[in-house]
Amino acid sequence: MQRIHIVGGGLAGLTAAITAAESRAQVTLHEAHHTLGGRARTSDGPYLTNEGPHALYRRGPHWAWLERRGLLGPFASVPPIEGARFLFHRDGALRRTPPLALLRLTRRSPHRAPVDTDFHSWATTQVGEEGARAAAHYMGVALFHHDPGSLSAAFVQERLRRATALPPEARYPVGGWARLVDRMAARAWDLGVRIRTDARVGPQELAELRRGGPVIVATHLDSARTLLEDPTLTWDSGRTALLDLALRTRRGDPFIVSDLDAPGWIERFTAQDPTLAPPGEQLLQAQIPLAPGTPRADALRRAEDLLDLGFPGWRDRTTWRREALASGRTGAVDGPGTTWRDRPAVDRGDGILLAGDQVAAPGLLSEVAFNSGMEAALLALDHLGGAQRAGSRTA
Repeated sequence: MQRIHIVGGGLAGLTAAITAAESRAQVTLHEAHHTLGGRARTSDGPYLTNEGPHALYRRGPHWAWLERRGLLGPFASVPPIEGARFLFHRDGALRRTPPLALLRLTRRSPHRAPVDTDFHSWATTQVGEEGARAAAHYMGVALFHHDPGSLSAAFVQERLRRATALPPEARYPVGGWARLVDRMAARAWDLGVRIRTDARVGPQELAELRRGGPVIVATHLDSARTLLEDPTLTWDSGRTALLDLALRTRRGDPFIVSDLDAPGWIERFTAQDPTLAPPGEQLLQAQIPLAPGTPRADALRRAEDLLDLGFPGWRDRTTWRREALASGRTGAVDGPGTTWRDRPAVDRGDGILLAGDQVAAPGLLSEVAFNSGMEAALLALDHLGGAQRAGSRTA
C-alpha cells in the first residue's frame, strides 16, 4: 500500500496531512525540529511570543476549513477602539487619525487595481501622492517589505482592503499559535497520521520516500530548493527586523503604532490576549522592514524611536527583550506583472508536490500555507489513486 509522505510540520504540512488522512490515505509527516508548527511555533513561557504569523483573517477559506473541524478553539478579536488606542506616526509626530486620502483608498475595490502597475503609481492616480505613500507604508504590517509601493497594485490593494476591513477580520489564537498547532496535530494523530519529529529529510532520504508514494514538501522555499535540488524554486519575500519586548504595564499604552513615514509597525499583543505575559506585564513586537543590505541596527534604532513616542518610559519598564531578523521568511510578495499563479507551482511532477507560504496559491499571509497544503493533498490523493489503479491493472 502506497503512502503519502509530508516533509515539514508547519501549518502547510499539518493542513496537507489532515486533508489527505480524511480521505483514508496512509500519511506520514516528517518534521526536522523536535516540535511541530514551523514558523507558527510559540515560544515557551513566561513570554509567549510567536515566530511567524500573528493573526488569522476570518473571511479566508482556511477559517471555514478550521471551523468545520472544530479546530479554531478560543480566539481573541481586535480590542474595542475605546479600550486600545491606534496611533499613526506621520510627519514626525504621533496622530490619532491617518490621512483622509488613505481612508479613501481603502474603499477602492481591488478589482480596479491593475496587476502590471506598481501600487504607488496607481494609488497616486486615485488619491494623490501623500495618500499613496501613507497607504504603501501602512501595508508594511501585512507584507514585511521595505517598499510596498513598488509591488503590484492589485496585490497590495487586495491586502489593504482586508487589513482595514470593518469589523476587523483579524483573530488571534488565545495562548499563541502553538495552541492551534496542538489542535491540528491531535486531529492528524486521531486520523492515523504517523508523526515523526527530529526526522530530518535530505535528498537521499527523499529518494527513498518517493519510491513509496507521492511526497509533499511543506518547508520554507529555500529548504525546498535545496532538498529538491531545483534552482528554479525562488520567489521574492521581505526582510524584517523584529523586536520583542516585555514591559511593566502602564495605563494608556497604545494597542498599535503604525509608521506612515516609512514601513513599520508596533503591536501590543497582550491588549487582545493577556495570557501571553505574566500579570503586570505586557508583550509587544516591533516589525521594521529593511531594504537589502541595510543593517539590522538601523531598523532597531527606528523601532526605538517609535517606542519613545508611543510608550513613554519603555526602557525603564523593560523586563525582557529579544531581537531577530526575518529574511525571506515572511511570505511571498508579487511585483508588477505577477500574481500568485506565477509563483513556484504546487505540482512539481513525478509525484512531488510543494506547499508553503511562497508557492502558487492565493491568500493573505498564513492563508497561502493553508491553501497550498489543501491543494497539495488533493493532488497527492489523485496521484495515489492513479498509481493504485495502474497497479491493479498490472496485477
